[in-house]
Amino acid sequence: MSHLFSPFTLRELTFRNRIFVSPMCQYSSEDGMPTDWHFVHLGSRAVGGASLVMVEATAVSPEGRISPDDSGIWSDAHGRAFERIAKFIKEQGSVPSIQLAHAGRKASTDAPWLGGKPLSTANRGWQPLAPSPIAFDQGYPVPREMTRDDIEQVVRDFESATHRSLAAGFEVPEVHSAHGYLLHEFLSPLSNARTDEYGGSLENRMRLTIRVSEAVRRIWPAKWPVFVRISATDWADGGWDLPQSVELSKRLKAIGVDLIDCSSGALVPNVRIPVGAGYQVPFADAIRKEAGIPTGAVGMITEAHQAEAILADGKADVVLLARSFLSDPYWPAHAARTLGVKLDYWPNQYGRIL
Repeated sequence: MSHLFSPFTLRELTFRNRIFVSPMCQYSSEDGMPTDWHFVHLGSRAVGGASLVMVEATAVSPEGRISPDDSGIWSDAHGRAFERIAKFIKEQGSVPSIQLAHAGRKASTDAPWLGGKPLSTANRGWQPLAPSPIAFDQGYPVPREMTRDDIEQVVRDFESATHRSLAAGFEVPEVHSAHGYLLHEFLSPLSNARTDEYGGSLENRMRLTIRVSEAVRRIWPAKWPVFVRISATDWADGGWDLPQSVELSKRLKAIGVDLIDCSSGALVPNVRIPVGAGYQVPFADAIRKEAGIPTGAVGMITEAHQAEAILADGKADVVLLARSFLSDPYWPAHAARTLGVKLDYWPNQYGRIL
């Protein structure tokens, strides 16, 4: 039996295989609203056989967007706009999922194909927030240091976004605490120089990620899982690293988080990352074994046999694919053919190609 195509159950939710669509920003929203582009982009991956389809980093507040063109769920209208997307994903047999996010000091930038540079307040931009007034890089604005009131507001924003995500029909929320965005900024000493209860010690730096995850878990139905994405390392001396990630994962498991989505990097620029096939899999492996929590492996997983081996060797419980799904929405069907697996959930309309 193929490990990649074996069912996977968390709480009372069973995924039909171990292939998840990783959240991928599309920079195609209008005032945070998903568009027909998102409907087709996400829906086609569900048709293609993925067991979970996750919406891109979706901002819990307007200032939490990475760019003015990112999706958001800071109002009831935004939540309603996602309903048809979640419904269609579910109708295809996939689990509809959404990543809840706040971009922190990396907010207010342009779309990548427009240069990706910071935007001024005179050009669709706004002043970013962060744990400390430390700019991401040269040419980036110094963010405003968050007050305790700001922190409490962020927690409330995540709570409201969670309620709206549930009402929209999503079944799995993922808390985004990776890639140099707000929650990750609190975790890392390289971006967090606070001297209050949210800075300094590991316990303090983990506090906001844990608080937000607790809030999401409290709101989300007990029958369904909650994920957290982390950057397991900053790839930089003195920054966030794997031992700290293991400790955070233990704490998240204790409060009811069900899976750690293991990525890395993006907190600071100009670091050397050994990018290659499956280069982040060791993080998922270590956290799975040392923290005793299910993990997802992500990053340069492109081939069916590669994905199969990751799972067969017990290095992760699921794989999350991004670029592979951009180039091939039907990657699961092609992987099944490669591994000699006969799918019983392929759409009748497309049956002739199997």
